[in-house]
Amino acid sequence: MARPDINRSGEIEVFVRVVEAGSFSAAARMLRMTPSAVSKLIARLEARLGARLISRSTRKLQLTPEGAAFFDSGARILADMAAAEREAAAGAAPRGRLRVNSYVPFGQHRLIPLLPRFLERYPEITIDLVLTDNVIDLMEERADVAIRAGPLGESRLVARKLGQSRVIVVAAPVYLRTHGTPRTPADLDRHNRMGFCFVRHIDGWPFVGAAGEAVLVPITGNALVSDGEAMRLMALSGTGIARLARWHVEPDIADGRLIPLLEDFNPGDEELTHAVYVGQGKHLPARVRAFLDFLVETVRLS
Repeated sequence: MARPDINRSGEIEVFVRVVEAGSFSAAARMLRMTPSAVSKLIARLEARLGARLISRSTRKLQLTPEGAAFFDSGARILADMAAAEREAAAGAAPRGRLRVNSYVPFGQHRLIPLLPRFLERYPEITIDLVLTDNVIDLMEERADVAIRAGPLGESRLVARKLGQSRVIVVAAPVYLRTHGTPRTPADLDRHNRMGFCFVRHIDGWPFVGAAGEAVLVPITGNALVSDGEAMRLMALSGTGIARLARWHVEPDIADGRLIPLLEDFNPGDEELTHAVYVGQGKHLPARVRAFLDFLVETVRLS
C-alpha cells in the first residue's frame, strides 16, 4: 500500500513532462523546478516502482520498455484529470455521459419519446440508456439515475416523484369472446391471470368485495413475463388477463384493444413512479440535476 505522503499525480506529471520535453533541464524550466529536483523525483519514482524508466547512458533520453508503457498510461491519467477538473469547474454546463436505467414501459412509452427534446436542450450530454424491470444496484451498475415503479424500499438513495396512476385489470376483446367476461373477483378463478417472473410487493391482485372487505386474488395463470410491456403485449394478443397501470394501457383502452374489467371492485390503489439517484444538493452532477428537472417538467402519468 502506498504511503499517504507520496504525491503520485505529481510524480506522473514530472515524468511525462521530462519525456515530452526530451531532457531534465527543459522539463525543469517548464515546471519551474531545478534540474536536480527533477532528477531526484524521477529516481524516487523508479525506486518506488522497482523499475528503470529512463536510460541515462547517452545525452539523449531513451525510455525503457517499462518507461514507454508508464508514459502512455501517465499521459492518459493526466488528460483524464484535466478533463475532470474542467467539468467540475464548469458545473453549470451539463455535459458528459448520463447513465439511465428505466423500467421498460416508462422507457418505451414516456422516456424515449422525450429524449430528442432533452438532447436538443443539452447537446453536450450523451445518454446511456438501459431498460429493465429488474431493480438494479445503482452503485454496482454505475447508473446515475434509475426510474422505478411501485413502492420504494429502504435505501440511502434519494427519490423524486414523477407521477402516479391507478392500476386496472384489462383483457383483449378476443380473449373475452373466447373465455367470457368476469363479473366479480371470484370469477377470475376460471380465467388466465398473467403474472411477472420476479417478486412483487403484493403477491396477488387486490380488490374490494361486495361488503367492502379486502379481497386478494392469487396469480395462478400459465404465463409469466419479465416486464410490464411484455405483459401488455401478451394481453393484446389474447393470452390472458393483466393488471397494469392505467397510463400504460390508456391508448389501448381508447382504441378498444383492451377492455377494463371489474372496475366496481377496484380498490383504487395507485402505482407510483420515482427517479432515484445517489447524492443530492450542490454535490449532484450538473448532467444529473438537468435530467431530473427535465423529467419533473415533462413527464405526465395521471
